[in-house]
Amino acid sequence: MFELPYSYITVRLIEVVEVTAPDPRRWRTLALLGVAQLMLIVDVTVVAIALPDMQADLGLDRAGVTWVASVYALVFGGLMLLGGKAADILGPRRLVLAGLALFVVASLLAGLAVAPAVLLLARALQGVGAAAMSPAALSVIARTFTGAELTRALGVWSALGGAGAAVGVLLGGVLTSGPGWPWVFYVNVPVGAVLLVGLLRSVRPLPGSGGRLDAGGSLLVTLATGAVVYGLVAAGDHGWLSAHTLLAVLAGLAGYVLFVLRARSAAVQLIDLAMLRRRPVLRGLGLIFVATALMISVFFLGSFTLRQVHGFTALQTGLSFLPVALGTILGSNLAGRVIPRWGVRVVSVAGLLVAAAGLAAAAGIVSMTALIVATSVAGFGIGATFVASAGSMFSAVRPQEAGVASGALSMFHEFGAATGVSAVSSVAATTLLAPGFDGFASGYWFAAAVAVLVGLASLARPRAVRRAG
Repeated sequence: MFELPYSYITVRLIEVVEVTAPDPRRWRTLALLGVAQLMLIVDVTVVAIALPDMQADLGLDRAGVTWVASVYALVFGGLMLLGGKAADILGPRRLVLAGLALFVVASLLAGLAVAPAVLLLARALQGVGAAAMSPAALSVIARTFTGAELTRALGVWSALGGAGAAVGVLLGGVLTSGPGWPWVFYVNVPVGAVLLVGLLRSVRPLPGSGGRLDAGGSLLVTLATGAVVYGLVAAGDHGWLSAHTLLAVLAGLAGYVLFVLRARSAAVQLIDLAMLRRRPVLRGLGLIFVATALMISVFFLGSFTLRQVHGFTALQTGLSFLPVALGTILGSNLAGRVIPRWGVRVVSVAGLLVAAAGLAAAAGIVSMTALIVATSVAGFGIGATFVASAGSMFSAVRPQEAGVASGALSMFHEFGAATGVSAVSSVAATTLLAPGFDGFASGYWFAAAVAVLVGLASLARPRAVRRAG
């Protein structure tokens, strides 16, 4: 959804790209890859507006609604590092084309779905295609442009995040209120087909480095996160201390431990564990996880609140979310300007406290106008937190680690989306089935409490770290 990290690795990527003659098709390639990336980002939020209609047409229960919203982000994030490694080994052009083709086919399957299981399978396949295409597309850009042109190209790439949020909520409203919810998926088919033809002609062959993939490690971390998400979903039906919830969460934690043990002994690693021991890196990953979870919670809860409590149509709901997306963009831009003077620590704390204030106001006021204003304020704080997360992480990353660091940040971004929607869904479980503002308010209060707690935790001053590179 918000791919801010890439703007922070521009200089580092410039240092390592191949020096080749400029490709005359490079700007057309950037345009095509940019639209393709925008399509992937849009699919994180576009379904939020359509969820009530999907629930009614397919007979989805609360858990089903939650999984439709989260499984795409879960698979997308879980396979992100593997997709990046595969692009390096096999060549990015192959991964871009294969990933986009799979995403298009999966989108068609999702639109044709007449049963919840088919829709969930299609969403998971969309995530696989996105995880293959997104890091490979960035690799194509880094190996196609050089010097100042690379800076401009990655600036365009970074700007797609905020645009994707705005386009997603608006497009979801237009399509759901018009031809119907299947078209939030069908629209990817003609767009993807045109992109495939264009990319086949524009992207030049780029050789891979060869080597092996740690598919087992990637699968392990994805399954571990899936177990945690399942536990959060189960909490809404069985209780937070039930065996269903606790066993699933413990299984997920055990999976993470196994991943660490595997990474220590594996000849081929998805990520260097030494990098993860640096406190600014951990701070950055934690901030991106929480910021994304809060943003997805705003869209998820807001979609049901506006439609079920205030009687909005899908189009009106989509338009109502535009101020939230704009607030997020403004917060991101302002944070980028003040971080050099104030520092990551101050900006992250301020951003989270502003987000908490907006979420608390959304929980305490029933008025529709107040809800939109409050969630827009929350979006402003969340946008600032996104930038702070990237600033913290890349302050302690060496140039040769920039690629895998960006992949890790993107992975936690998608995991935050999956976890956030699962958690607030369980908190507001009864309300999703029997509409009423009180239940939705509990979801907003929960999100506000998380923002406050993480903001207070961010006050801890990290140990001095020598800036690498």
